[in-house]
Amino acid sequence: MGENNRDNKESRARLIECAKNEFLEKGFIKASLRKIAADAGVTTGAVYFFFKDKDGLLGGVIDRALSDLMEVLDKHFAEDTETDLLSYQQQDGDHDEFAEKLVNVIYDNFDEMTILLERSAGSKYEGVVEQIIDKLDLVYVDMAERYAAVVPGKHANREMLHWLTHVQIDAFIHMMNHFTDRQEAMRFIKPCMDYLIKGWITYALVDDDSER
Repeated sequence: MGENNRDNKESRARLIECAKNEFLEKGFIKASLRKIAADAGVTTGAVYFFFKDKDGLLGGVIDRALSDLMEVLDKHFAEDTETDLLSYQQQDGDHDEFAEKLVNVIYDNFDEMTILLERSAGSKYEGVVEQIIDKLDLVYVDMAERYAAVVPGKHANREMLHWLTHVQIDAFIHMMNHFTDRQEAMRFIKPCMDYLIKGWITYALVDDDSER
């Protein structure tokens, strides 16, 4: 029994590694389950045994990385929601620790993140980036509405907040596309974060007499 479990664990691990290479090279749609199985030294039936289908196999490749990313985001925004925005004075470097955690989780799982961002079309994961944007959007709007509640004559600038969310995600995609070195990525993204926080503080609210 123990030997069978070990063999299954090893076969599953080989499938995940071979699938990662295949998805990176060809993308989800064109990736061949037959080739992945052959490269892993197992039958195609083993793919269905361990992962049920192609989406499940892709999940085996990227789910842990995605979970680690969401954990970093969730923890940060749980802390941000406790911030007293009325008294907050932005200082460059305030979000360096958050930036470092994001860069580390991305570069620890660079291949998986690349697949998620660029090779997942046709899978159940192809809308994950938009889902993350929607999640951030809800957090930022909630923060802005709480901010507006203590600033007379202001309300949340939803259009600007949505745009800033897209810019933030685009900054990290740009980072991945242009910096293979982790430390260079850190040097790039930290001032980007400072810039975006300044933009958020400046434009999160708009006058009540402006058009909603």
